[in-house]
Amino acid sequence: MESAQELKIAEIKNAERLTELEQWLRAKCALQVDALQPMHGDASFRRYFRIHAHGNSFVVMDAPPPQENCRSYVAVANALRSIGLKTPEIIHADLAQGFLVVTDFGDATYLKTLNTDNADRLYQRALRALALLQGCRSVAGHIVPVFTADFMWKEWAWHKEWVLEKMLGLAPPVAEDDLDQCYQFIVRSAVEQPQVFMHRDYHSANLMVLEEDSVGILDFQDAFIGPVTYDLVSLLRDCYIDWPRERVQDWVVSYFRQLCHLGTLQGISEQDFLRWFDLMGVQRHLKALLTFSRKHVRDHQSHYLKYVPRTLEYILSVSQYYRELDILHDYLRVTVQPAFERVMK
Repeated sequence: MESAQELKIAEIKNAERLTELEQWLRAKCALQVDALQPMHGDASFRRYFRIHAHGNSFVVMDAPPPQENCRSYVAVANALRSIGLKTPEIIHADLAQGFLVVTDFGDATYLKTLNTDNADRLYQRALRALALLQGCRSVAGHIVPVFTADFMWKEWAWHKEWVLEKMLGLAPPVAEDDLDQCYQFIVRSAVEQPQVFMHRDYHSANLMVLEEDSVGILDFQDAFIGPVTYDLVSLLRDCYIDWPRERVQDWVVSYFRQLCHLGTLQGISEQDFLRWFDLMGVQRHLKALLTFSRKHVRDHQSHYLKYVPRTLEYILSVSQYYRELDILHDYLRVTVQPAFERVMK
């Protein structure tokens, strides 16, 4: 944990950077701004502010290097917009400093807007946008990394470090080799899927309800090339909102048929696709537990812990159906879930 002195230094640096940002807006962007209104951010080092100038509102992004890289944000935003998707337009940019001014999509996120009555309509809209996104072929000036098996194993190692050790204080599991075999089963499933353009955080907090039935897409700068079901899991088994299993399966099948019609899937059965979706979800949610634990331990952002019970329940509800995951299921149910309940009291 950081000391009081370290926290004080961080506060001073944040204040200094805010001053630099305000100076840049005035001197380089010719935006006379009365106030920077903080906006809800994501699980990163980026900060977002809303400003009002020239009769319009804009969003200002503060993405401090070296932790963040605005270049990928700009490149991916332009690439997705070029194929007909709605991403914020870059109005002003200082890539070296990590400052951006972009269009403001408002406050109507999917997370705020979804309810039982509009869910089918909004999810079908998001699924159509996802199919278009997965067809992105290149990003000018940016090499999109690949979500390889090696990268997934790194995420598993980070999970052990941040969740089991630093968050929960658990000793290395006795059955660690057996747990690794469970994870190997998950990795093989991910690798055998068609590899497509992958947003990597395609969920309700990063999708905006816009006019004309369009979807505003945010937080895409960490895009990868990866498994076809990854973003689908992010959307339909969202850590921030959940739906009945039967309803989720209907949406998954609907998307499967859409991909078959587009030619993205060939020779794949509906059951194979549902299995891919399930196992990709386990990998994704193990990674989410890592993110939430690291934000709590390292960054003192404990509000993410409220999403842990839902995320754990996703893993447990899926893993009970796969005998290859029996050891992982039992370890999470018997050891990890009670440990989280103790530390979160």
